[in-house]
Amino acid sequence: MQIHSTLSRTTEPLEPRDPGKVGIYVCGPTVQAVPHLGHGRAFVVFDLLRRHLEWAGYDVTFVRNITDIDDKIINAANERGVTVEQHADEMIAVFAESMAGINVLPPDVEPKATEHIPQMLELIEALVERGHAYAADGDVYFAVRSHPDYGKLSGRDIDELLSGARVEPGEVKRDPLDFALWKGAKAGEPAWESPWGPGRPGWHIECSAMARHYLGDRFDIHGGGSDLVFPHHENEIAQAEAATGVPFARHWMHNGMLNLGGEKMAKSTGHVIDLVEASRDYPAAALRLFYLRAHYRSPLEYSLGLLDEAVAAWDRLRSFRRKVGEVDAPDQEYLARFAAALDDDLASQEAIAVLFDLVREGNRLIDAGESAAAMAGAYDVMVGVLGLTEEKATAIPDGLAPLLASQGIGADDLDSAMAALIEVRADARSAKDWATADAIRDGLATAGITIEDTADGARWYRA
Repeated sequence: MQIHSTLSRTTEPLEPRDPGKVGIYVCGPTVQAVPHLGHGRAFVVFDLLRRHLEWAGYDVTFVRNITDIDDKIINAANERGVTVEQHADEMIAVFAESMAGINVLPPDVEPKATEHIPQMLELIEALVERGHAYAADGDVYFAVRSHPDYGKLSGRDIDELLSGARVEPGEVKRDPLDFALWKGAKAGEPAWESPWGPGRPGWHIECSAMARHYLGDRFDIHGGGSDLVFPHHENEIAQAEAATGVPFARHWMHNGMLNLGGEKMAKSTGHVIDLVEASRDYPAAALRLFYLRAHYRSPLEYSLGLLDEAVAAWDRLRSFRRKVGEVDAPDQEYLARFAAALDDDLASQEAIAVLFDLVREGNRLIDAGESAAAMAGAYDVMVGVLGLTEEKATAIPDGLAPLLASQGIGADDLDSAMAALIEVRADARSAKDWATADAIRDGLATAGITIEDTADGARWYRA
């Protein structure tokens, strides 16, 4: 597999530290608020990476952290009048719901920052001992100029950074570029004991500590949104490598931003669309098709029209699969093209194009009276890798309601409604009640559903 690494600025072969195994660390949520649609893109991208590598035969360890202590979380809890822990726990539950709503697999490890304070303190102590960090009035700061490689990920020059740097009120750092590793305790805030007095960790130190704890040094892939390249990921590298003297992560992957009206979705601006609400309003597979329609490194523009297109695309895919009963060994030509697309820096847009090529060929075979079983086999593999799983129960279309009422059928979902209609139609055909059978067929067509009679019984699919 070829991966474009932000660190090398080139597309390079994935070379795991341990043959046959891949360790991935992805920056997870800072749980101050409900996640927005922009957050979903990053998690779908790296979920696809994980699924593809597992399909390719790698033993993947996927770590995605949760930041549950942070200035923003403290402020949000104070505004609500609840404890920081209560607020964080509630937002973690919302985040889990949103991930399930876009078919993102749970990580192998989901460490919380507050549960890894010892690992952070150990890393900070090593930095102080090596002269890369210093204590000041209960705080501890990383001395940016002590690390010559600072800026290698983002390509930023220290002297250029200095022009925009400033010291915030209450900070006692020696240089405006230095950043906090440990923050001295403030009244009313959670605090932990440390060699420098009670306090809490800075944001950047947690990922360096937890990634090393679970994946070791020189682990394979570190991922996140492109908005994290600087300063978060730049600081992660500096901390880890200054403390240990060895490389941190081998490959760095960053997804492009989701834009709304030309502006990045961001909590800080309020320019957001609620991911939880979106995942309730749209099928998970449609949302994933929306995210994956563009290469992960490219910006992606949000619009209702594009989401509706994704829903229609998902309906076309499901319609093909519902037509095919028997499934055979997957067609290897299509699978090879699909794998090649994802091996080329996770080119999801090309992989999806292969999937639709397969569906067109499968429909052609069906129309010609030939078997599409091998196409269905390849289809099942592809949608599994892409995370486009079929919902077990889908909503009943508005256009189907009159037909159900006319037949006295009450149902909660499309699958049960169709099972009942097929049974009524079969009974009508057996009794030669062609008027009822035809009325059901025509009513289904009006609702956008096609029914086909085969030797194995009636099959249906959405047109």
